[in-house]
Amino acid sequence: MVKKILANCYIYLILLVMYLPILVLIAFSFSTNDTIVLGEGGFTPGFDLYVNLFTNTAVAREIWTAMGNTLIIAIIAAVVAVVLGTLGAIGVFYSKKRTKVVVETMTQIPVANAEIVIALSLTVMFVFLGTYIFHAKLFSFWTLLIGHVVLALPFVYLSVKPKLQQMDPNLYEAALDLGAKPSQGLIKVIIPQIMPGIFSGFLLSITLSLDDYIVTEFTRGAGLLSGDAAIETLSTYIQTSLKKHTVPPELRPLTLVIFLTVLLIIIGVIVYRAQKGKTKTRKAVLDR
Repeated sequence: MVKKILANCYIYLILLVMYLPILVLIAFSFSTNDTIVLGEGGFTPGFDLYVNLFTNTAVAREIWTAMGNTLIIAIIAAVVAVVLGTLGAIGVFYSKKRTKVVVETMTQIPVANAEIVIALSLTVMFVFLGTYIFHAKLFSFWTLLIGHVVLALPFVYLSVKPKLQQMDPNLYEAALDLGAKPSQGLIKVIIPQIMPGIFSGFLLSITLSLDDYIVTEFTRGAGLLSGDAAIETLSTYIQTSLKKHTVPPELRPLTLVIFLTVLLIIIGVIVYRAQKGKTKTRKAVLDR
């Protein structure tokens, strides 16, 4: 009984540490004060920050530009990483044992490696290629995209790999025996069976890209919604604001918008999986 109480207290303590800063930030998104201060005069409720966030002001334009850049990069990088990571995982799964061991070992290195090492390596490579091969400055949206894909690719591979191991290999062989082409077997047999792993890798890629700062700072250039200026994402925009000691208070209501969006996505995924599980159970009962 005592162990159960202590275990529950520990779990609630961890949850409190995780979510209390977010809840405080959300609470102060309704405060009209420029700073987050508790005590007398520290919290004056109002919706001014939300009005400012959705008004065509200079600060609002900067925030939404950074938000737009962040979403564009995250979605494109996630799609590219999912395609490459899924195809790579399938190729490695059907490769010889020696090739499989080598590739899986190489895949583990970026996951365990420090992100600063990846950022510096990419920077050195782009500088070398720009100086000696292309004779031009390469840093742009494309170098930033490559950096985010490199960051997310190993995690997509690790998400798809367990689903391939759980898959029944006889189904693909049966499809080929029945006259299906390898591409048809891939699309109609393998992909549907590993779709949960692909979806998990996609969400993980978006998450990694959204909150990345180090790779973004080292590989970004001009482009996207920032025009001729260096691409600003939310992470770089907040870091730049911190250096100026003037973090816009309009970022606080944006936190609530992002939090609610993520929460709705998670609830949607849970409901979808629950409905899918019920459908499978009902189908199994009817087949009996």
